[in-house]
Amino acid sequence: MTASISHISGHVKSTEFAWIDEAFTKLQSYYESGVTKDYQWRVQQLKQIDKMVTEHELDIRQALQTDLGKCEMESWISEIGYIKAEVKHTLKHLKKWMKPRKVSSPLLAQPGKSYLQPEPLGTVLIIGAWNYPFQLVIAPLIAAISAGNCAMLKPSELSEATSALIAKLLPQYLDNRAFTVVEGGKDETTQVLKQPFAHSFYTGGEIVGKIVMRAAAEHLTPVTLELGGKSPCFVDRNTNLAVTAERIVWAKWMNAGQTCVAPDYILVEEGFEQELIAAIKTKLAKQYGEDVSQSKDYGRIVNERHTQRLASYLEEQPVVHGGRVKLEEKFIEPTIVLNPALDSAVMQEEIFGPILPIITVKSMDAGIQLVNSRPKPLAMYIFTKNSGLEQKLLRETSAGSVCVNDGFMFMVNSELPFGGVGHSGMGSYHGKWGFDTFSHLKSVMKRSFMFDLDVRYAPFNASKLKFLKFLQ
Repeated sequence: MTASISHISGHVKSTEFAWIDEAFTKLQSYYESGVTKDYQWRVQQLKQIDKMVTEHELDIRQALQTDLGKCEMESWISEIGYIKAEVKHTLKHLKKWMKPRKVSSPLLAQPGKSYLQPEPLGTVLIIGAWNYPFQLVIAPLIAAISAGNCAMLKPSELSEATSALIAKLLPQYLDNRAFTVVEGGKDETTQVLKQPFAHSFYTGGEIVGKIVMRAAAEHLTPVTLELGGKSPCFVDRNTNLAVTAERIVWAKWMNAGQTCVAPDYILVEEGFEQELIAAIKTKLAKQYGEDVSQSKDYGRIVNERHTQRLASYLEEQPVVHGGRVKLEEKFIEPTIVLNPALDSAVMQEEIFGPILPIITVKSMDAGIQLVNSRPKPLAMYIFTKNSGLEQKLLRETSAGSVCVNDGFMFMVNSELPFGGVGHSGMGSYHGKWGFDTFSHLKSVMKRSFMFDLDVRYAPFNASKLKFLKFLQ
C-alpha cells in the first residue's frame, strides 16, 4: 500500500498538540475502569457501528465519491457492506471468542487444568489508509472493540471527506470515553505516535510502516503492519480464459487500481500473452465501456500528486492498451504495459493504480524465480486448471494470502486471516484473527491441593529423578 501519511518527521510543538496527550490519558483511565471488558458493552458498541452505517449509508457513499470517485456498488462491496458483514460475524461469535480456551496439561501437572484466557490489551492505536478510507479504519476498530479495548483512531488526511465524516459520526454513536478520532497530517500523527499505546495497528506503505514501528519501539508497543507490495498474478495457458480475464479486470481496476491486494503484474508464458491481452481488452470494454472516462463505475485517483506519480510510470513504456491521463480530472485509463524493463519504476514500485504490466516468461518455473527474487507480496493469484501447477506455485512461493482462479475473494471470508509476510506486513486480522490481534491470551494453570507428590521437592535423590524422567 502507498503511505497514508507522508514524511512524518520534525518537531511538534508540545503545547499545540497537548490535547492529544490528554485524550490518550483519558482513554487509558477509562480502560482501567474496566467498563470495556464487559460483554454487553462490547455488543452495544458493535451494534452502534452497524446502526451508524445503516443510518448514514448515503453520507458514507458521498464521502467516498468525493475522495475517490467510488460508485455506489464499489462503496457497498468494499466498504459499507463489508463493515456490516464484519459486525454481523463478530456479534455471532464474540461470546465464544471471549471464553477460556482449554488446552491439555502434562502428567506431571495432574490433577490440574490449563487454559488460555483472552483479555484486552488496553488503549490501542489504529491508523487508516486513504484507498479504502472508511473500511480500513472501522474494520480494525470492530476487532479492537470485540477484544474490549479503548482506541485512538487516525483516518488518512488524504481522504479528507471520509476522515471528516468519521470524526463527526463516531462521537454520535460510540462511547466517547472509549474512542477518540484525531484528524490531521504529519504533525498530529507524530504526536499520536508518542503515546504509549498497548498496540499500534497501521495500514499503509512500507516507509511510514517503519516510522510507526520505530515509534512503537520506544514504548515496546507491539505492532500490526498491513502494508502491500507487488502482488503477482500467474496465468497458465490451461485456464478458462474468458472467466480469468473477467476476474482480473474486476480485481485490478476496482477503485481505479488503488487496492493493496490488486494484481500488480501478470506472469504468462511466452506465446500466450496476446490471447490474454485480447481477452482482458474485451472484458474491460464490457465492464467499463469503450470510453472508460465516461463510466460511472470507474473511480478516480485520490489526488493530482498520485496521478502524476502513476503517469510517470508510463514514460517510454511499451503501452499496448490505454495510457490516457487527465491530470485535472485525476483520471488514468486502464492501461496494459507489455514486458516493461524489470528495473523500471513500474516493476520496482508498488503501482497502486490502474496500470497492469504483463511479463512473459519462458516457463512457470522462471516466473517462480522472478517472484522469489523480490520481497514477499501481500497477495498472489493463480489462474489454472492444472492442479499440479497450482500446488507447485503454492509450495514454492510465499505471500500473505493466495487466491486460486479469482481475485481477492479471500477478503470476504471472515474465517481467513488477512495480513502480510516479510515486507508486505506483519500480524493479521478479520474475524477471530482480529479479536486475537487485539487480545492477550493469558496462560492459566489451576492445580488441585490433592496428591501433592514430593518428587519435585528437595532433598533430591536418584529415585526421584528416575520417576520424573518416567513422567515425561
